[in-house]
Amino acid sequence: MPTTRTVYPADPAPPDFSGLWLPLVTPFEHGEVDHRALKRLLVHYRDSGISGLVVCGSTGEAAALDEAEQLGLLQAVLALAPGLPVIMGVSGSHLGKAAARVRAVSALGISGILLPAPAYIRPSQAGLVEWFTTLADTSAVPLVLYDIPYRTGSQLALETLLALAAHPRIRALKDCGGDPAKTRALISDGRLQVLAGEDAAIFSTLVQGGHGAISAAAHLHTARFVEVLRRLRAGDQAGAQALWTPLLPLIAALFAEPNPGPLKAVLARQGLLRNELRSPMTPASAALSEQLLRLDAQLG
Repeated sequence: MPTTRTVYPADPAPPDFSGLWLPLVTPFEHGEVDHRALKRLLVHYRDSGISGLVVCGSTGEAAALDEAEQLGLLQAVLALAPGLPVIMGVSGSHLGKAAARVRAVSALGISGILLPAPAYIRPSQAGLVEWFTTLADTSAVPLVLYDIPYRTGSQLALETLLALAAHPRIRALKDCGGDPAKTRALISDGRLQVLAGEDAAIFSTLVQGGHGAISAAAHLHTARFVEVLRRLRAGDQAGAQALWTPLLPLIAALFAEPNPGPLKAVLARQGLLRNELRSPMTPASAALSEQLLRLDAQLG
């Protein structure tokens, strides 16, 4: 557990990761990345009011993509959605390879890197500080830390996150940590922009002063999600609540089976992509797909 905090020079122009970010799904056709469907998705979402896109996150099935596919996907998104900020997901458990990847993608004009703890290793908190600090030192763009212990096996402790918040290129947190007290403490500290990463926690995080969300569910009824965040920023909690509450059954159903299977089932019915995932991910069950279509239709 870290006991001291390094003091870094202040960043004169800190980036803004507030608002609604969409962790873009990766479309496939017969096992390959479907670039025609990718273009359809970007045309559909680029003027929807979102703050930006996250490429190669867990919703994008990044773990099933090789490095060349990930890079091709990022370059296509940057070309097809000019002017829309992009965060690139980078993961791995080999520090040298992760650092090389961070250096490479941070030179491509992206706004930030989404970075989880190294999976499977389960290092100490001191090891996590070393990991993230080394990669932040390597990067030319800010980092959004990704606290998601049920995927990585490592819990980012509050003191670890507070220590990392001193680094000028560690600017935000995608919060899937499942600890409301930690969320409140980080919001109160104010140095990291706290973004809800669990879709069901978006409203509560924003009400407490969180800065935004990275939301897979916002692929559907995107304008409604954007308006919820806008009303909360404007202080209209009642109006935001009225829009938010009807979304909750859809959000619950979207995560009733592994993401992004349920989400792709709905997007396929909308004609945006094929209902195809890479093994070991599988499409949503027929029963859940039908439930999702009913819930989606009820929201108009």
